[in-house]
Amino acid sequence: LAVTLLGVGHGLRVINRIFPEPEKLWFKESSAKNLRNRDFLSPSTMLNTLYADGQVPPAVMSRVLSLRGSGVLPVAAGEVMDEGLRVRVDRAAAFKAVLAGGATEYLMPSSKKQGCVVLNCPALHSKPSTPTPDTLTLGQLRTVLLADHMGALLRRQGFEVTYCPTLPEDSDVITFLRALGIDWPTAPANWTNEEREEKIQEALENCTYKERETERALRINLKRVFQEEGLLGYDPSLGTCTVHRDSVSHLAQLDLATADCKVATATALHVTSCQDEFRQQQIAMLWRASGAMHTQRHLVCGPVKTPGSHLTAAQYLQLRRGQMKEASEMKYGDQVEGQTWDDIIRVMTSATVRFELLSTVHTSPVTLDVQREGGVSTKGPRGGVFVMYNCARLHTLFDSYERGVEKGLYPEIPEEEGEWLLLFNYVIPFSELLDQSGQALDSEGGGARVNIKTEQICKFLVSLSKDFSSYYNRVHVLGEPLPHLFNQMFCRLYLLRALRELYHSALDTLTLPPIRQL
Repeated sequence: LAVTLLGVGHGLRVINRIFPEPEKLWFKESSAKNLRNRDFLSPSTMLNTLYADGQVPPAVMSRVLSLRGSGVLPVAAGEVMDEGLRVRVDRAAAFKAVLAGGATEYLMPSSKKQGCVVLNCPALHSKPSTPTPDTLTLGQLRTVLLADHMGALLRRQGFEVTYCPTLPEDSDVITFLRALGIDWPTAPANWTNEEREEKIQEALENCTYKERETERALRINLKRVFQEEGLLGYDPSLGTCTVHRDSVSHLAQLDLATADCKVATATALHVTSCQDEFRQQQIAMLWRASGAMHTQRHLVCGPVKTPGSHLTAAQYLQLRRGQMKEASEMKYGDQVEGQTWDDIIRVMTSATVRFELLSTVHTSPVTLDVQREGGVSTKGPRGGVFVMYNCARLHTLFDSYERGVEKGLYPEIPEEEGEWLLLFNYVIPFSELLDQSGQALDSEGGGARVNIKTEQICKFLVSLSKDFSSYYNRVHVLGEPLPHLFNQMFCRLYLLRALRELYHSALDTLTLPPIRQL
């Protein structure tokens, strides 16, 4: 579209010279107000730069209106107004193209990646003993949830993903993680990694960066490691580091996690808190000094603040679970009992925790309200509960429809159209959202740290839930079973079926199962 606006023969070289970011030539509309008369806008400031008096030549306008091709939304009309060139998509054709086959291709990444990524979570490593839910801080819990989320996203893009460290299968921390829906790798309680630890220790003792060694201490010059190997972004004050046993254990776990990678060089993504960043940079350079040539990046999380109180990860989860149960009992009364409701409360609690800790830019601090009288509301646009509630609405709606089909009240859904704002703002852009984490990981330069928009899935789901909730409250989807209303009902059901799959796909990246009924 950018090339077309610049006209025939200009080419990408000219685009890049005039506008370093050619995508800024166009702005996608998202508000209900603007979507009434346009879907894309090229602002008048851009047109005035490209053309005398901002007048788009007829040949260029003709090319804009005739754009066709795979992945291109068909254009219905375009006109130059005071605000710029307004373009409106052929919405009927777009609905048919996007929703054919349930919008499957829009719910997956646009391209498959290859490679192996090791998600290393320093918070879970032994120091020297395995951490417990009572020793895990909220900042560390944030890194574990982020590693779990990144793993799901990267797997969706085609990466082979492994997690580090491997934990004892009977440990309290594994039970805690499973309560949050996190499937972390385990090993039998009597398992050891001593052979790899001995190999790492020997490699460090023989490495060229060894500074001096006494009977009690082996010291490695980490500054020489990143300077001589041209590694950018590491703290210049790293200096010389004494090699301790827990460091060797950490390196041996990393060596284990990369052992089964099908590629020669993996990418290790260290997901760490800002408090532990310096220590993790030391570990990364020790691993490099031991001979590991894998790419290493650091995803650093800001702190988690709880004004007026101090809670461990275990206390926080217990608090939110109690609040979730209390809120459910207030809304649904005596029916909140039995295994089904236990499972619902567990998933809703996990959703609450994930959205509270993952909806903020990962480098920024998170402030939690953990006052016991605050409670967790099952109403209103408040993160995880709100998202899960609207997902359940879709399931309830389709359950009602399917029962109506069985009773002969409604016919089967034909191939039809739907509603534009929900399709244009959520179904169509979702595959691009999935692509972003892998693109950031692949980017060259920028040093040791990598910044990934890890908060976007949570924000996307909350925004989707707000717009869907507004639509659901405004539109009566399943009306009277009257034949003359069926076409309209089918249009809506066809879109909502795609939305239901969109919820499933997005929640899957947070390792959250959908709630089917509330």
